[in-house]
Amino acid sequence: MNLLSITWDPPIALFGFLRFYSLMFVIAFALGYQIMKQIFNHEKIALEKLDKLLMWVVFATILGARLGHVFFYDWTYFSQHPEEILLPFKFRPEFRFTGFAGLASHGAAIGIITSLYFFAKKILQKPLLYLLDRVSLTIACGGVFVRLGNLMNSEIVGHATGNNYGFIFKALREDFPRHPTQLYESLGYLIVFAIIYYMFWKTNAKQKLGYIFGVFFTLLWSVRFVVEFFKKAQVDAREEWLLNTGQWLSIPLILAGIYFVIKANLKRE
Repeated sequence: MNLLSITWDPPIALFGFLRFYSLMFVIAFALGYQIMKQIFNHEKIALEKLDKLLMWVVFATILGARLGHVFFYDWTYFSQHPEEILLPFKFRPEFRFTGFAGLASHGAAIGIITSLYFFAKKILQKPLLYLLDRVSLTIACGGVFVRLGNLMNSEIVGHATGNNYGFIFKALREDFPRHPTQLYESLGYLIVFAIIYYMFWKTNAKQKLGYIFGVFFTLLWSVRFVVEFFKKAQVDAREEWLLNTGQWLSIPLILAGIYFVIKANLKRE
């Protein structure tokens, strides 16, 4: 028995019907709701607005993540199967239910920010950065559980470690260990959440409009950038560009985060 490696072969569903990946999404949104409820109560914002915010973010997260996967990672396939972009079915060569297995966090980020812009303007009537500073806490927390869902699905796996350390993913029908990059990323997001949660509640950071969001964006996408070095390629043809697709998409988001940090420090609310 090798104590450095773990044979990973979990069931993909709880009680035979509740998929762990779906359960992790439910937990992410439920915890995010509670975090935002705490913030809304503290800042005396009507909770009925929070219910609307939840609906907007859930829809934008799923739609943005799906379209992100389609256009950033697998357009060659979906350009030939456009009916599968928004439907959780395969129609060829035979009809079957597949669920939405392809979801991209970069697309989710675009979808969430777009929905929050309209929500802040039309319903909350506050600056977008005010809302982004607060929603950052929920997204960092949610990312922890989404990556755990990927781990349960044995997807987005890492490179082979080349030694006895790592996870042996039996779902991939392999007998050698790989880096558990889902776990690396989940732990990274947990650290990001702890940092910005402390900043929000224990410092005056929230008084600097956009500062917490900037720190969040910088740290979150930096975690993603670093973990990508250990991940197995998701788009083989693009791994020849020195960095992989996930890293190229992360760079402008890291720079955006740094921009908001600098801007917030130079300008008082």
